[in-house]
Amino acid sequence: MPEGDTLARIAAGLRPHLAGRVVTAARARVPGPRVDRVVGATITEVIAAGKNLLIRLDNGLELRTHLRMHGTWHRYRPGEPWRRAAGLAVLVLEVPGAVAVCFDAPVVELFETRAEAIHPSLGRLGLDLLDPAFDADRARRRLRATERAPTAIGVALLDQQALAGIGNVVKSEALFMERVDPFARVADLDDATLDRLIATARRILVESSARSRGPERVTTVDPVTRRPLAPGPLWVYQRAGRPCRRCGTLIRSAAQGSDLPRTTYWCPACQNADR
Repeated sequence: MPEGDTLARIAAGLRPHLAGRVVTAARARVPGPRVDRVVGATITEVIAAGKNLLIRLDNGLELRTHLRMHGTWHRYRPGEPWRRAAGLAVLVLEVPGAVAVCFDAPVVELFETRAEAIHPSLGRLGLDLLDPAFDADRARRRLRATERAPTAIGVALLDQQALAGIGNVVKSEALFMERVDPFARVADLDDATLDRLIATARRILVESSARSRGPERVTTVDPVTRRPLAPGPLWVYQRAGRPCRRCGTLIRSAAQGSDLPRTTYWCPACQNADR
């Protein structure tokens, strides 16, 4: 599932071609929202909010897409052949000089911007780690909320109602970099540890979102030298059964979470989590 840094890069890529331009045509997969209501309106903003892409218009309407595992956004020049089959398009927006196409996203919504605060997902969204006004103290308090106290930190970090934008890659990498047991309960971690985890996850997302080219997956760096790791870009993610880059112990993996189990990768020696 694309993480917050990927959505930030998508928004940054679409924004110069959509913002300030009038929508001349719009269509969505049927059944779907009546996106013809945005035709004639001017796009005012293209932003990322956690793992959501939001396109706001001057007629008070707003489009939201959530890409989940397989969704993507493409931009084309008018008349340019698409790189994917038209039947996979779930939303198409045409403006002078550009065509923006969303493929395979399971969530495409159209609603009034004024209703964003009571939207079932956006209204409960936690603090976005890529927000320039991000408040680390508030983020820690959200993470330490009573209802999350018995939750494993590897699950809590993915709770978008606590912190918005962290996905499975950043979760596993940040936990490793800070030597935290992914199965430790939030209640058993002190504030300093939570602060380090939040700061490291945010640093990974900020650095990755700033890259305009390259793979969508984040690249983590050495926390001391700030240089990218060699020979590979990641410490533990998708490296189960391979030696830890720090100590040589074999990386392990296991599913975490009950509602939507996600695979966590960790070093049982560096993170003191030999499960």
